[in-house]
Amino acid sequence: MASLLVASLFLSIFLYSLFVCIYTTGCLVFIWFIDLSFTMAASTSETSKRPIVFMDITVGGREIGRIKMELFSDIVPRTAENFRQFCTGEYKRDGIPIGYKGVSFHRVIKDFMVQGGDFVQNDGTGLTSIYSGKFEDESFKSKHTGAGLLSMANSGKDTNGCQFFITCAKCDYLDGKHVVFGKVVGESLLIVRKIENVPVGPNNRPKIPVVVAQCGEL
Repeated sequence: MASLLVASLFLSIFLYSLFVCIYTTGCLVFIWFIDLSFTMAASTSETSKRPIVFMDITVGGREIGRIKMELFSDIVPRTAENFRQFCTGEYKRDGIPIGYKGVSFHRVIKDFMVQGGDFVQNDGTGLTSIYSGKFEDESFKSKHTGAGLLSMANSGKDTNGCQFFITCAKCDYLDGKHVVFGKVVGESLLIVRKIENVPVGPNNRPKIPVVVAQCGEL
């Protein structure tokens, strides 16, 4: 009889311990799930706030379409804002809007990239920014993983300004050297491909002017 009572007691303790374990584990899983949900929601919210800018492109004076670009303002806010203001014309000097409207793509290398943004000299040597001069490499978190990525052109470490390029292929050898700050969205990559295939002359300069006829934010 005594052994039966002891066995019953041990069984009760075991069942209680099992219940506590299951209950605790369930609570932890529930808390983890809630935390994960909030993290994912916050991440989605940040992504949804990213600015979308555009450039209407002409080749030889003929419209070929619009490039839409999403800027990674949650990853590189200073770099993204510099580009955004040059697209919208918000940045002004002496009351005159300064930016990408009317600028050309001065360098095109097939299967590599198309480069533009030099509204200072229009030849790849000009540099300015909304921060007056060159500014730092903000982050190398985003990589050159494929076509359609928006990245800063530079002449070395911490020399970012107004010039940019759009990749036409994977360029992982540029990782850690150039700041990726956006990506082409939708069917806009087709317009980049059209620019990529424009005939070029010396220094990879297009033989036909490739110009940003209009730009802004959507």
